[in-house]
Amino acid sequence: MPPRNLADSHPRPMPIVVGSPRSGTTLLRFMLDSHPALAIPPETGFLSLGTKIAGAGDKLRERFLRAVVNYPKDAPAWPDFGIPEEEFRAELARINPFTVADGFRAFYRAYAARFGKPRWGDKTPHYCFEIDTIRRVLPEARFVHIIRDGRDAALSLRGMWFSPGWRIEAQALYWLKYVRAARASGLGRPDYVEVRYEELVLAPREELRRVCAHVDLPFDDQMLSYYKRTPARLLEHKGRSRPDGTPLITQGQRLRQQTLTTKPPDPARVFAWKRTMDAEEVRRFGRVAGGLLTELGYEA
Repeated sequence: MPPRNLADSHPRPMPIVVGSPRSGTTLLRFMLDSHPALAIPPETGFLSLGTKIAGAGDKLRERFLRAVVNYPKDAPAWPDFGIPEEEFRAELARINPFTVADGFRAFYRAYAARFGKPRWGDKTPHYCFEIDTIRRVLPEARFVHIIRDGRDAALSLRGMWFSPGWRIEAQALYWLKYVRAARASGLGRPDYVEVRYEELVLAPREELRRVCAHVDLPFDDQMLSYYKRTPARLLEHKGRSRPDGTPLITQGQRLRQQTLTTKPPDPARVFAWKRTMDAEEVRRFGRVAGGLLTELGYEA
């Protein structure tokens, strides 16, 4: 088949879910992914490379391919996406002239095609720090920042393999940096909207309608029963290994950290810190991030 230009001059709005880890980003991902028109892959990360891959023509195409399938270098995530590398190479070869933006769109298009869906999005917490880069490369991006009371996020984070540490000060600073970065790039911009985890859990229909309006997507009731599809979707989350073959995290560990998404939203997880965090840790968290809690309207 001869090369053809697959560039879309009017791409549909692309939801990109961001937020501090353990703030409900995966919950929102699976809710949106349950829409019959929308597919959202496991975390990508490679959109951060959007302005760093240089070149032209076939050289740019090959550099792009290598960068994406080997990202991140310490433990590539490509196996999660279920797209054979040679199949992706063939998709990229059909783009003429090749651009990084159209290369990214080709990835998401190929991923969504696995499920027979015409639209796609992303969910990667670290994109809190990459909003400006992404909007330069993919102007169709629509950022959905999910925010959770930092004390609940900290308690949920504490037992994770990617936690910044056990001390509450480290967790408070971690949450603060993510939320501040996203708001610094997003507030006041039409491509950015905020969702509260607490409201998504307690009133999911209303919050999902608001998110759908932001990305020009009709609301669908299937999003409310996302948990029926989650067990099968989680199987995409493969174990991660370093380049030398040593394991970074097993598939079982990844599945356990997302087990709550296989059940309906649990109201008991809203403001759980009031029951489970001791008073001294509450004070210590407040010394680091109390100002942001107040700014967001949370009890501080």
